[in-house]
Amino acid sequence: MESNYFQNVMNTDYSRKYDGRIEYGTAGFRTKSDILPHVLYRMGLLAVLRSKAKRAAIGLMITASHNLEPDNGIKLVDPAGEMLEASWENIATDVANVRDSDLISMLTRISTEEDIDLSAPATVITGRDTRESSPALLNAALAGIRALSGTVTDLGVVTTPQLHFVVVCTNTNGAYGNPTLQGYYSKLAGVFKSVRGAAKRNNKYANALQLDAANGVGAIATREFQAHLEGALDIDLFNDGSGGLNHMCGADYVKVQQTLPLNVPRTTNLRCVSIDGDADRVVYFYVDENDEFHLLDGDRIATLVAAYFKELLETSGLSLQLGLVQTAYANGGSTDYISNVLKVPVACVPTGVKHLHKRALEFDIGIYFEANGHGTVIFKDTAKETIKNRVKNEALSEAQRLASSKLRDVIDMINETVGDALSDMLLVETILHAKGWDIIEWEKSYADLPNKQLKVRVRDRNAITTTNAERYCLTPIGLQEEIGKAVSKYLKGRSFVRPSGTEDIVRVYAECENSSDVNKLATEVASLVYKFAGGVGPEPNFS
Repeated sequence: MESNYFQNVMNTDYSRKYDGRIEYGTAGFRTKSDILPHVLYRMGLLAVLRSKAKRAAIGLMITASHNLEPDNGIKLVDPAGEMLEASWENIATDVANVRDSDLISMLTRISTEEDIDLSAPATVITGRDTRESSPALLNAALAGIRALSGTVTDLGVVTTPQLHFVVVCTNTNGAYGNPTLQGYYSKLAGVFKSVRGAAKRNNKYANALQLDAANGVGAIATREFQAHLEGALDIDLFNDGSGGLNHMCGADYVKVQQTLPLNVPRTTNLRCVSIDGDADRVVYFYVDENDEFHLLDGDRIATLVAAYFKELLETSGLSLQLGLVQTAYANGGSTDYISNVLKVPVACVPTGVKHLHKRALEFDIGIYFEANGHGTVIFKDTAKETIKNRVKNEALSEAQRLASSKLRDVIDMINETVGDALSDMLLVETILHAKGWDIIEWEKSYADLPNKQLKVRVRDRNAITTTNAERYCLTPIGLQEEIGKAVSKYLKGRSFVRPSGTEDIVRVYAECENSSDVNKLATEVASLVYKFAGGVGPEPNFS
């Protein structure tokens, strides 16, 4: 049957025309959009096989997230709304790169090795961002899905988190929520208004903010939220799609450049939010009376959320294990605060949401955020049940009952499937509202160490290998020793290097106690990478 099943997969419209190798990285495939048509077609085929293998709906999202307009990409989403299983990342890479003449034999081999029942039904839920290249790439994916007689549910233009939400709702028969965009907005906005309505507010919190939507699909979602929030939160929208996607705006730009995005006015002490092109990252920022820029990134969000949940757990009397997961990019100031002040367990894992998500699942309540603002909170089913039963306990004090009820309700405001910029924003606003804090009070929790990120273009990024959650460089031999020498010159110095998952670039992170030294440390380490790993172009320098 297998040879007959795959007999219609050859499609000359989507033959492989790109000779280079493309890899399924931490965020799926991501590269120049003109390279991708054959990849999208083949991922449509693979999504059908994955759906049959899991006997559940699979998601297929077309986006390049925070990359600029010329790029695009694709992510496959597994049944529980999580990233694609690691072993299938390798399969996806093989399928994307195989010669046309060997495609059928490879698909046949995959179906045999994975013991896939080819007679099983298959459903693929598709979505795309606002890039000009996305409609054509969607057509390529749809052609692949239909070549293997898969059923398609196309959501159209959606944020990446919305696609994840609909996938898990579909596979839980609505237990997680209504598997529609309307279900997404209604669930999150409804809980937000309900929880806030029960909280006290002092005059340091104001329910108004400015939002930079990176000229991406998040602008569409934000407008819809504006209608659902009905004045509970006033959002002034900027970079709403009228400019270049992620061009000098968006969460990644604000985080890396540590400056205001294009078009957002410099309003003193006003809470500002920046999301990225597909709305799965969020950072906060503001400008003070001296026109100085202040960034509150994923680390700040993580600590705010951890403190909030710890307080609710202690007040409710629940003994659930709370934990926080970070990457090496987490600022040392945040890690010190979490460990020594909040006294919440902290785990460090390699960069990539799939790594953070997996580790967070080990806690009853797992909070994970990358410094870039990508993260969420996830709850074990047993923890959810414990919280619900706690609310029903008639022996509770009023304070215990209220804290338990808040825990129960706030779970429904969180998109647990993946980092969701708008869900995370609503959670932050709920916490600030409950505490009566403005953004200045929030920032006072702890002091960040000055930090800097640089990129070094190299001939082959694979020359750099790392261990210990990417904090220690194994190769080239001698590089880590020299990084250690550079770091030792600076108070509270720390630096690490890691290869990009998608291009021949090595990323450098540096932090130390004095802002006057951080550029020196970052440049020195970048120069070492250039020397040891075969830098291309001009040597990193600050002029």
